[in-house]
Amino acid sequence: MSDTPRDAQGHFQKRLTLVDLTFIGLGAIFGSGWLFAAGHVAALAGPAGILSWLIGGAAVLLLGLVYCELGAALPRAGGAVRYPEYSHGALLGSLMGFITLIAFSSLIAIETVACRQYAAAWLPALNVPGSTHASVLGWFVQLALLLLFFALNYYSVKTFAKANNIISVFKFVVPVLVIVMLLTHFHPGNLSIHGLMPNGLSGVEAAVSAGGIIFAYLGLTPIVSVASEVREPQRTIPIALILSVLLSTVIYVLLQLAFLGGIPTDLLSGGWSGMDKAFALPYHDIALALGFGWLATLVVCDAVISPSGTGNIYMNATPRIVYGWARSGGFLPSLTRIDLKSGIPRPALWLTLALSIFWTLPFPSWEALIQVVSAALVLSYAVAPVTVAALRRSAPELDRPFRVRGFAVIGPVSFAVAGLIVYWSGWDTVSWLLGLQVAAFVVYVVVKRAVGAARDVLAQQVRSALWLIGFYLVIMLVSAFGTFGGNGVVAHPWDSVTVFVASLGIYYWGAATGLPASALALDDDDD
Repeated sequence: MSDTPRDAQGHFQKRLTLVDLTFIGLGAIFGSGWLFAAGHVAALAGPAGILSWLIGGAAVLLLGLVYCELGAALPRAGGAVRYPEYSHGALLGSLMGFITLIAFSSLIAIETVACRQYAAAWLPALNVPGSTHASVLGWFVQLALLLLFFALNYYSVKTFAKANNIISVFKFVVPVLVIVMLLTHFHPGNLSIHGLMPNGLSGVEAAVSAGGIIFAYLGLTPIVSVASEVREPQRTIPIALILSVLLSTVIYVLLQLAFLGGIPTDLLSGGWSGMDKAFALPYHDIALALGFGWLATLVVCDAVISPSGTGNIYMNATPRIVYGWARSGGFLPSLTRIDLKSGIPRPALWLTLALSIFWTLPFPSWEALIQVVSAALVLSYAVAPVTVAALRRSAPELDRPFRVRGFAVIGPVSFAVAGLIVYWSGWDTVSWLLGLQVAAFVVYVVVKRAVGAARDVLAQQVRSALWLIGFYLVIMLVSAFGTFGGNGVVAHPWDSVTVFVASLGIYYWGAATGLPASALALDDDDD
């Protein structure tokens, strides 16, 4: 735990309403994902991309239901990284904090990259000629956006929420207009011209991860991360989570359907595989192809506003993750300081700004970052079902205002589906991302031993975290020999079946190795 005196710093202030929280969820979901994913999904899965969106929505809804139980029972700042620490100890909390920090801070950067890439339709000087990479001018534009997000979050959470609510209204008007206008030029024959599933089931699966679908959906953690600042969190958090997923699924499916049917049929003579190149800025380019110049202009405007809104939300959520990580790990106590007047963890906010700038330094494109961010986000979500199962076992008396029904099925299935989504990200992503987590596990144990940590406490933490390392190693092994970037020794669909079955077994291993009731510290609050 942090050794920062509790009376020497401020406290989180409960200022967020149901409307604020729902807009945070929807705003986090509707960023750059809808602006770029349609072309990639069409290229990978063709018309079956609609199924990919439904799979992604169902997976995120399952994980969202799990988070409903945790968020309502334990409304804590940075809950996404503190829940694993509550159920399995500081080692697991630190691993999850590390991966979540990578995911969140890089996501802020990716949204500014998306703004710059779309804005280059008007100002080509923002890109390197003939490329989607940032020019020097483009990078400074990205930096200016990051500084704006920082300023909006520096003074109070309500200032952030008001800005987000205003942005969100515009963010949803444009997608609805796109759906309506493209459906007026809908060609039903497009959906069958090359077959409903031209690349087979593997194309549908790849679209979920590599096509940007799971990235587009994953906006639930910011809702949980600000739980300590929500009025009536036991009621508000579950409603906001479920509304966010259901509404976004409907809009995403309609957007993909409108895109597939709106493409001029003569452009499909060569198949769907080139749609991500033909429509690099999907809704801008298709609007121009259909003669809707005004809609193309509106899409570019929204392409600056939507990712900006999402980047602003994650600039707000990431300091709470840093705060939770620092508290659970008991290191860098300065990161747990909360400003007395504003209720903002400002040292954590400064670190967030630095990390988000770092992720823009290689001048990446949206496509270059998407798979890494998607896999990291899913990993940060995947532990939640195991945490719920472990806490139900070790803390049955915990007050659970929202209790997931059918969890005996939802828990293991949601974890196994998360495992599949990570696997579908491909070997190039899985190898280094999961390898980095295994290395972090080893470093943590070595450092704790070096500083003289209690052997019995450390041993318990290792026992409670080994299941996660097993999970990582299984996915890496199958990925190396599977069909998603591996050598193909394990043919499809048996590679996916192996990951699913192994994940089910690891889920029960993790649920059974949580901390004993005597070691729980669930009363550690932020108030």
